[in-house]
Amino acid sequence: MVSVTLENVTKTFSGGKVIAADNVNLTIKDGEFFTLLGPSGCGKTTILRLIAGLYYPDKGHIYFDDVDITEYPPYKRNTGMVFQSYALWPHMTVFDNVAYGLKIRKLPRNEIKRRVKETLELVKLEGLENRMPHQLSGGQQQRVALARALVIEPKVLLLDEPLSNLDAKLRIEMRQELIRIQKELGITTIYVTHDQEEAMTISHRVAIINAGKVKQVGTPREIYERPKSLFVADFIGQCIFISGKIVDVDLNSGYITVTTSSGEKLLGVLTNEEYSVSKNDEVICAIRPEDIYVQKPDIEPFNKLTTKIRHVTFLGKHNQVYLEYHGLAFQLSTNPNVSLEENKNLTIYIPAKETLIFPKEEEELAYEATKIAI
Repeated sequence: MVSVTLENVTKTFSGGKVIAADNVNLTIKDGEFFTLLGPSGCGKTTILRLIAGLYYPDKGHIYFDDVDITEYPPYKRNTGMVFQSYALWPHMTVFDNVAYGLKIRKLPRNEIKRRVKETLELVKLEGLENRMPHQLSGGQQQRVALARALVIEPKVLLLDEPLSNLDAKLRIEMRQELIRIQKELGITTIYVTHDQEEAMTISHRVAIINAGKVKQVGTPREIYERPKSLFVADFIGQCIFISGKIVDVDLNSGYITVTTSSGEKLLGVLTNEEYSVSKNDEVICAIRPEDIYVQKPDIEPFNKLTTKIRHVTFLGKHNQVYLEYHGLAFQLSTNPNVSLEENKNLTIYIPAKETLIFPKEEEELAYEATKIAI
């Protein structure tokens, strides 16, 4: 297996008018399950195709370990790719679909038979060798596509939204299968998806992509708990965004004091060491609903905000509470034993270390983000 490195890779279309990959720098470790995550049209599939050799970069270099493969054609890169549409040969059996790449490589018949058998066992399709694609379920077809990519023993496995055509239950099952197979083989795997939950579930590390740029790379926990931009904070999970102005920067504690537009004060932290802020700067505070307490916590320091309860819905083990803070509507889950009345005020508490601060000029929320068309 190999590590994969992209160094200052740029790819444009339409005569340079559309930038699909914008000076991309990434390193995928040997044996890592790495996911490219972003909204539709952000450039993640373009990056995957650059690695596969289906596109060639306008600038930059791509390395497998220390070998520059930028100019290598796809067949010299030894990658296996699984497409969103499965792309099975409809007139071939399962066996022949899986064996196709081996036959092209002119391997001996016994070797082909052995490797196809082992690979079908790996993806749990043994006994279906003589079925035609139309006789298979969607999940089985996806397994055939995966087996076809794996049977050639690629250095890198590339997966382009392979589960998007499956129903919700089958997607969850296939996620676990992909995790199992990747662990068993230890193969370097690069996965493309726009599904946040999927990326968080299966990945060792994730790269958040938007408008052809890498916004952040890290483990699912790092990206969720310490997003380095408003785009990442908004795209991953849910956030409440409150505008304000800095009134104090405490270099000793690392806490920043912000006055909101309604006059309340919030203590918070920067999550990106590259940001430089000072007194009177306009900022945006980002708060995860799950970090909010409706009773005073034992965590110091914490922030307090006065909200209005608009609606309470009982959902068995928890209540869904709909709140309003100076025109800002949001919701959170609470213990059903906590007494809450609609149209009453509710004081909420947020630990200062979970109140994330971003410069106003960096504002780029996911729903406002510029998207490319590739």
